[in-house]
Order: sequence, then C-alpha cells, then structure tokens
Amino acid sequence: MDDRCRAAAYASIDGLAYGDAFGERFFSLFRSEAGARRLIAERTAPPDPHWNWTDDTAMALDVLAVLEEHGEALSRPLAERFAATYKADPGRGYGSGMHSLLPRVAAAPDQWESLAALLFGGEGSLGNGAAMRVAPLGAWFHDDLDRAADQAARSAVVTHAHPQGIAGAVAVAVAAALSARGEVPDPAEVAARTPDGAVREGLLRAAELPLGTAPVAAAETLGSGRRIRADDTVPYALWCAARHPDDLESALWATAVGFGDVDTTCAIVGGVVAARTGVAALPREWRERREPLPDIP
Repeated sequence: MDDRCRAAAYASIDGLAYGDAFGERFFSLFRSEAGARRLIAERTAPPDPHWNWTDDTAMALDVLAVLEEHGEALSRPLAERFAATYKADPGRGYGSGMHSLLPRVAAAPDQWESLAALLFGGEGSLGNGAAMRVAPLGAWFHDDLDRAADQAARSAVVTHAHPQGIAGAVAVAVAAALSARGEVPDPAEVAARTPDGAVREGLLRAAELPLGTAPVAAAETLGSGRRIRADDTVPYALWCAARHPDDLESALWATAVGFGDVDTTCAIVGGVVAARTGVAALPREWRERREPLPDIP
C-alpha cells in the first residue's frame, strides 16, 4: 500500500475517533435529551475534560491493524482481533449483539462465520456496527472503488452477516474512498455501488432531499440510528458528510443535531470527511480532550 493511501486511512481513523468521542459525550453527560440538544444548538462543546472513544473506534483500530499486517480484510484475523479487544475492555459501549458474539468467537475463532450467522434468530446482525468502523478501510483502498466495496463487505461479515449490515459497511467505505479521492461523497453515487435493499433505498431518499433541508428534518426522514440499524443510520450520516465535505467540525455539529445514535453517526461522518480534510482544523480544546489513539501494532 502506498503512503498516500495509508495517510488517508490514518486521517480517517483520527476523524472517526473525534466524531465518536464527541458524539458519545452527548449520551454520557445528560439524562435528558433536551440538555444535549441545547448545547448542540449553541455549538457549545460538552464540558467533560476527558473525551473517551467507544467500541466504534476500538473496532476501527482493529480493522486498520489487520490492513497493516495483511494488506486486506482477512476474516479470521479480524475475528480474533475483535474478540481480543472486547475481552480486554468490554465496557467500551458494545451493543448487545457483540456482547453475545465476541466471547463465543474468543473461545472458538475458527467458527466465527457460523457464530455471526446465528445472531438475531439466525438472520445475522443488520445493525450499524460494521458501518461505524469501516471508513478507514475505504480510505485505504480509495484508488479502487470496487475493491473498497468488496473489502468492506469482507470486513463486515465477520460480525454482521445480514445483507443490510453488510450493505451499510459498503456504503460508508465507498463514501470514505470518494472523500479520500477529493470527491464529494454524494449519496446517489454511493447508492450506485451499494447492494439493493433498505440501505440503498435510504441513500436514494437522502439524495432527493431538497438542498435547504435542515438536519433535524433529514434525521426525521432518514433516521439517525435510533433503531441501531444500518438502514436508519448510514443514509443520514452520509447525507451530513456530503453537505460538509470540506469542514469536519461543521459536519460533526450538523450530524449531532439529528441525535439518535449520535456517537455512531458522528463516527461515520468523522471517518468519511477526515479522509479528505484531516483533523488539523478542529478546535484546540477538542484535540486536548480526546483520548489519544494507540499506535497500530
């Protein structure tokens, strides 16, 4: 992998971690959504001096580590890393599906495929977890959009066997690849490379929203992750990223307006936009507060 692609991937994961930690603060500081919405409306950064990131970033770091070691998204190494990272720190905010799956994978890593397929009554997970972690992979493979989509699907199936869980990851990876190429991650163009189904349909609805649509109205139309599903998370996140392709801070504030699964929507947007912009323009206080990223082994 050339240095340009690697640099885009590392810029993406930095932005993903900022979005994740920024969005999570609105969950952790307020029992009432009204208090969080007031700060968002005023664009006042949460006062918590320590902005820790969650499972979104932890799993994205695992994806990037596998890319560094193998040059591609190999299933068993991903399964083993996800399980080991979970075992080391299960309190990072993992969803119920991962609490069920990853301990089993740790005990039987060669059975990751059958274990992932057993989730949710044998349908596999259609949640937003594969999408939340995949932007750095899209940036890594941004020279080849078809390969970015294929590798995203391979990275997703390890934990999200449902076709729409996979489709969400494909969409985010393609958007991050477009961003890393210096292009606007337009939802219509992303939809053209996304498998059929609810995620693609949501992207097409996002592409049709009038230019002046407010983020809160877009969130009501598209969903902003309240159901923790790929199809009600990814279209809104990519709509926000496309609206602010050159301004990471504005993109994150706009995304937070939709609330919902705000750490995940902001993680997706941060990973996509930062693949193009980097994070240098973020406020100094954000950079002082966010938990540092570890070195990729």
